Amino acid sequence: MSMRIMGLDYGSKTVGVAVSDPLRITAQGIETITRKDENKLRKTCARIEALIAEYEVGRIVLGFPKHMNNDIGERAEKAIEFGEMLKRRTGLEVVMWDERLTTVEAERTLIENHVRRENRKKFIDKIAAVFILQGYLDSISM
Repeated sequence: MSMRIMGLDYGSKTVGVAVSDPLRITAQGIETITRKDENKLRKTCARIEALIAEYEVGRIVLGFPKHMNNDIGERAEKAIEFGEMLKRRTGLEVVMWDERLTTVEAERTLIENHVRRENRKKFIDKIAAVFILQGYLDSISM
């Protein structure tokens, strides 16, 4: 029985969440978890753990926001720390996935689907999580 894979887009105030179907072919956006303070991650982690249990997730793919020149900036450092925390808390493998173009793609998708600008913010993280996970799923199915 194959476990689902979870995709996460980690932002300073939000985490977009996507999960694969059981066959690991497609990614679906689940929700965006919001927190008031960048460093207050207890509730965020608890919510992710609940979703892992609910969807029977066996692996996590975390968006890794490297700079275009491959440098690891502050956001990427924070993503690495978050990944380590998730590994400790869940015991699951956490794959860091290069997400440099996903936010751009997510934005374009929302524009193409005529989502009004003021509503885009609501969806962007969840859709970015879908792109991160879908990119990973496509890479392992080759």
